[in-house]
Amino acid sequence: MWGTPVSSGTVLRLNQEIYRHIEAWRNRQITGELPYLYLDGVVLKRSWAGEVKNVSVLVTIGIGTDGYRQILGVCEGEKEDLEGWRGFLRHLKDRGLAGVRLVISDACRGLVEAVTELFPQADWQRCVVHFYRNVFSHVPNTKIAEVARMLKAIHAQEDRKAAAAKAKEVVARLRAMKLKSAADLVEQKAGETLTYYAYPSTHWRRIRSNNPLERIIREIRRRTRVVGAFPDGNSALMLVAARLRHIASTKWSKRRYLAMERLLNPAKQDQEAAA
Repeated sequence: MWGTPVSSGTVLRLNQEIYRHIEAWRNRQITGELPYLYLDGVVLKRSWAGEVKNVSVLVTIGIGTDGYRQILGVCEGEKEDLEGWRGFLRHLKDRGLAGVRLVISDACRGLVEAVTELFPQADWQRCVVHFYRNVFSHVPNTKIAEVARMLKAIHAQEDRKAAAAKAKEVVARLRAMKLKSAADLVEQKAGETLTYYAYPSTHWRRIRSNNPLERIIREIRRRTRVVGAFPDGNSALMLVAARLRHIASTKWSKRRYLAMERLLNPAKQDQEAAA
């Protein structure tokens, strides 16, 4: 492109310089309280001893008391399991993550246990979108649209009590439709998707699913798909971190995402509800 050859040593030196800046950003101190925390992971491919294997990159964003979103961390994990999530959350906590009230995520293996261990005061909200997909995996294609309407009705209720009652109705209807596995899943796990009802109603739409982070994960996949298999886990981590650092510098983090006054002042919320 420049009309002159570039040595591999020059490329290596430039990469190391870039990596140094990315590492500094990735390990920066986290300041302030982050009441809402979104967690997810993306699985990429890497070459290892002549084979292509999976590598997990764990990502989290948070919403601060000012209502603005922040990209808080990204780490490599061998796989999305208890040890991987525990190490990632410890990394965040060591950097100053505090004030977490609600963690929103899919029901990843080991994630809930790690959250309970490192942030015992926080509630957990199972992503309703991922939950729907889990239920759909037990439903014939011809009935997915009907079941989707039934599930959405659960989360359209005015409070948790009404939602729990609606979930029981949905379970009964699924059993009548001979969808036993789907009915069992809703009966056993629907309660995990109703935690958001304990928070301000103006926040419900944005804290009942992992969609704010899911959009970023889609962007990561779009950027990494052209690479195919990375030579190692660190190169995968650096590319993902570089993209996240870019997103954090855009208007994504400069627009207020939620009005947090009702969360920080529960008395005001109660007064408005009574009125």
